[in-house]
Amino acid sequence: MSALYAVRDLSVSLPGQGFLGRLLPGRLLPGAPARIDILQGITLALAAGETFALVGESGSGKTTLARAMLGLVPVSGGSLHFDGVALGSARAFAGLRRSTAMMFQDPVGSLSPRMTVGALLAEPFVIHRRPLPLPGRAGRAAQAAALLDRVGLPARLAARYPHELSGGQARRVCVARAIALDPRLVIADEPTAGLDVSVQGEILNLMTGLGTALGIGFLVITHNLAMVRHIADRIAVLYLGRLVESGPAAAVLARPAHPYTQSLIASEPQPDPRRRRADLAIRGEIPGILRRPAGCAFHGRCPRAEAICRVTEPDLRDLGAGQQAACHFAPGQ
Repeated sequence: MSALYAVRDLSVSLPGQGFLGRLLPGRLLPGAPARIDILQGITLALAAGETFALVGESGSGKTTLARAMLGLVPVSGGSLHFDGVALGSARAFAGLRRSTAMMFQDPVGSLSPRMTVGALLAEPFVIHRRPLPLPGRAGRAAQAAALLDRVGLPARLAARYPHELSGGQARRVCVARAIALDPRLVIADEPTAGLDVSVQGEILNLMTGLGTALGIGFLVITHNLAMVRHIADRIAVLYLGRLVESGPAAAVLARPAHPYTQSLIASEPQPDPRRRRADLAIRGEIPGILRRPAGCAFHGRCPRAEAICRVTEPDLRDLGAGQQAACHFAPGQ
């Protein structure tokens, strides 16, 4: 399959001096570097109609990568291509945004409390100056009803405000709003956060069904590996701004090659109370980007680290069958 969205050797760096550095240009704050590397050398490709999961702990760079892909964060190096078109200008990103949509982590907080559900579902047409199938109030009502029906909600909810919805209903409204303009790509940030397990399954089934029926690609940002098992076609695992493993979801979850991926999987809650989490469960906290370790960034938390890991950064190696890992001890082809 050809790539719908291709990221090649992407890097994102930000000024290391923060707000005071901008007030006092040229004067470095003690101990702070002039530039901070947030993302380094990220390469991945998302195919049309597939669900691609970005996995990692908080601070791994998942959200920054998604924001860079939407042109909301300046890129320091590398390239971005959507449907074969280079995204190097404001006009190119404007075209991208007409073909993409975003689902935020907080479904109620991301919806304006002053607008009804019907108005929220009509708003994307106003923002992007797209005509409704029918003009006027009747057109807005018909479109809202159609979108609500597509996500399994009754048309009467169009008259409600976000605070009058349950968590599951609010998330379905966010899905309806995301697909309103028939996007080719939806970026979903923790789409099941805060929902009951049964409701999570319903939302994931909804997203999977819409992706199949409408040919929508989903880029899912999450640390929930149970959700990844349910919905993802492929996975990219990020750690401290670098890609440490990627490949087909089934292969990565069944045979993780990087110790960080192994630790994330071992840290999953076990449904059987008689089973304990494995000893590989991840230890400590992710380092701050101001104190990025030398060599492999994970070596301070890795149960298998050796001397080479502390001084030499591993390259991302092809392990076969589309799986890659950045580890000195990952199995070869």
